[in-house]
Amino acid sequence: MSDTDVRLQPKKKGLTRRQKRTVSRGVQYAVFAAAVIAFAVSADWGRLQNQFAQADIARQMFPDVITLALKNTVLYTLSGFVVGLVLGMVIALMRLSSVGPYRWLAGVYIEIFRGLPALLIFIFVGVAVPLAFPGTEIPGGTYGKVALALGLVSAAYMAETIRAGIQAVPKGQMEAARSLGFSPAKAMVSIIIPQAFRIILPPLTNELVLLFKDSSLVLFLGVTLEERELSKFGRDLASTTANSTPILVAGLCYLLVTIPLSFVVRRMETKAQEAIR
Repeated sequence: MSDTDVRLQPKKKGLTRRQKRTVSRGVQYAVFAAAVIAFAVSADWGRLQNQFAQADIARQMFPDVITLALKNTVLYTLSGFVVGLVLGMVIALMRLSSVGPYRWLAGVYIEIFRGLPALLIFIFVGVAVPLAFPGTEIPGGTYGKVALALGLVSAAYMAETIRAGIQAVPKGQMEAARSLGFSPAKAMVSIIIPQAFRIILPPLTNELVLLFKDSSLVLFLGVTLEERELSKFGRDLASTTANSTPILVAGLCYLLVTIPLSFVVRRMETKAQEAIR
């Protein structure tokens, strides 16, 4: 066969990149669908319903699961968030300070409280603080202890978020404020921090979602029946009824708050990206 004949023969064409992506996506969908079908066929739905979906047990939880457990969970979360935000702001400013010891103390705090599990912080607040300061009580009782424990944990994360937000504000903003006669402190409070908070609002809201879930650690402080949050409330009823339906209802109550908050975070992130563009 001559070279001319070889050139005239049609070349075998393989799949294009788009076709390969389409085939790959189709295979993934097929595997996912097969896994879902296999789970649906093999699961014992009758036993699951009997253990997790007893309507009469679920009805017994209302309205206390909302008016007591969910209310306490929200109060614990908001109080911890406020303490963490205030403390985190102070630590962030110390981290950015020109004074060396301030920066060192802030760095040590952040590393320690980001490295320790939140459970240990709750035990520390509930046990170590009363031992270290006998005769003194944390204001607010259990609510004060939870606010302090959650605040100590969240402040370490919020401090880094706030610091990043402050540094993201263009330096020209501070220079312009100083040229108008603002002192460094007044320029920071009036000009820089408000702009920084617009930048860090999505991650701060995400921190609120995490605190809402971490509030379940309140059970390690020892709470009364009137101070129970969702997790403790559901677990106590599950033990009483020998059924897991209360735990499922408590989980749905968590989702009732966290899903809308997560949606708000995504919306804020999208708007922030659009503003940058």
